[in-house]
Amino acid sequence: MNDTAESLPFEVAAYMRELGQRARAAARELGRADSGAKNTALHAIADAILANRDHLKSENRKDLDTGRQRGLDTALLDRLELTDARIDAMAEGLRQVAALPDPVGAISDLDYRPSGIQVGRMRVPLGVIGIIYESRPNVTADAAALCLKSGNASILRGGSEALHANQAIARCIEQGLAVAGLPATAVQVVATTDRAAVGELLKLDKYVDVIVPRGGKGLIERIMAETRIPVIKHLHGVCHTYIDDQADIDKAVRVAFNAKTQRYGTCNTMETLLVAEGIAARVLPPLCKMYQEAGVELRGCERTRALVDGIVAATEADWDEEYLAPILAVRVVDDLEAAMDHIEKHSSQHTDVIITENLTRARRFLREVDSSSVMVNASSRFADGFEYGLGAEIGISTDKLHARGPVGLEGLTTLKFIVLGDGHTRG
Repeated sequence: MNDTAESLPFEVAAYMRELGQRARAAARELGRADSGAKNTALHAIADAILANRDHLKSENRKDLDTGRQRGLDTALLDRLELTDARIDAMAEGLRQVAALPDPVGAISDLDYRPSGIQVGRMRVPLGVIGIIYESRPNVTADAAALCLKSGNASILRGGSEALHANQAIARCIEQGLAVAGLPATAVQVVATTDRAAVGELLKLDKYVDVIVPRGGKGLIERIMAETRIPVIKHLHGVCHTYIDDQADIDKAVRVAFNAKTQRYGTCNTMETLLVAEGIAARVLPPLCKMYQEAGVELRGCERTRALVDGIVAATEADWDEEYLAPILAVRVVDDLEAAMDHIEKHSSQHTDVIITENLTRARRFLREVDSSSVMVNASSRFADGFEYGLGAEIGISTDKLHARGPVGLEGLTTLKFIVLGDGHTRG
C-alpha cells in the first residue's frame, strides 16, 4: 500500500473497497493475537521509526517544500514538521502503548444466576476502525498503536499535505507487523491524495465498524452528513470556567489563568470565563491584568467592561466561539443558576469547570452540567487521556454513545455478554 497517488493503477472506489475487505480479514486475525504479539509489533514499529529517522525527515521535507509552495501558514507547517524530538516522541508513544494493560479479553461482572449459569461481560475489539485526520504525521503512528493494541484493524487516511511522511511511517509499521507475524493489512495507510477516497471510505459500512475523525469542524460535519457508519467525534471545544462567589480567590485566579494560557490551540483550553457578580469586583481586575500582560485579547459583557479597562465588547457570537487563540470571552453572571444556564446554551459539552469552596454547589455543578468532563477547582487543560491515566487517546468524544470524553484503549473496544454453564438447560 505504498504507491503514490500518481502510480495507483485503479479506480478510487475499487481501491478503497479492497482496503475495507483486507481490513475485515485482518481484524479476524488480530482478534486471535495475544498481548505478546501486539506488544512485539509495537516495539518493532518503534525500532523501525528510529532506524529510519533520516528517511522520515527526508520524506517530510518533501511535504514541507510542497506546503510552502502551496502557501500553508507557519502554524500548519510547524504541525507538519517531523523534528528529531517528534520522531523520538513517536517511538516513545508506541512503547508507552505497549506498556498499557491489554483490555481485550478482560471479563467483568461474572456472577451466578439462580439457574446455576454464570453471566458476565467480556471486552472485545470494535473490529475495523477508519481514522480520517489532517496535518500532523505523528497521528499515523499514534492511531496505529492504539488500534493495534486494542485488537482493531485500521484504515488511516491522513491529509494530502503529509502524504510522503505518512507513507514512510506506514512502511515502518509494516516492518513492525512483520516482525510480530501479524498481517500487514492490520494497519493500512491510504496511499492516494484523491479527495474521493474520504467519500468512498465513508461508504464502507459493510467493512468498517466505526469512523474517528480528527480535524476541523468542517471535516467532522461532512463526515456526519455522508456516512451511516457510527462516528466517534467532537465538533469543537467551547470550554467554560465558572468562578463562584464562594471561590477561594487565589485558587480561582491560578486555575483560570492556567486554563487559558497554558496552551492556546487545544480543544480543552478555556474559551469563556464566567464570574459570579458577588465576587467579580475582587477577581476580575487582577485576573484580567494577568491575561492582558500575557497578550490575551479580552471580549467582555457590559458588567465586565465596567470593572476592567481595555476590554472589547463581546458579541453574541463570542459565547459560541472556539478561538484556539489568545482570545477570551468574559461574562459576569448573577449566580450558579445563571452560569449553568449559559453553559447549557453555549457549551459544546467538552469540558466545563466550577471554582468554589461550597461542596453543595460543586456537587450540583457535577450532576447538572452535561459535558464529557466536568471539573471542580481544576484547570480544563487536564481533560486529556494521558492526564486521566489512559496512557494515550485517539481523541476526545463529546458524544454520549458509545465512548465519551478522552477515548483510549478501552474506548476502542466494546462489551459482549458471556455465559458459562455445565450442561444447563432452561426449564
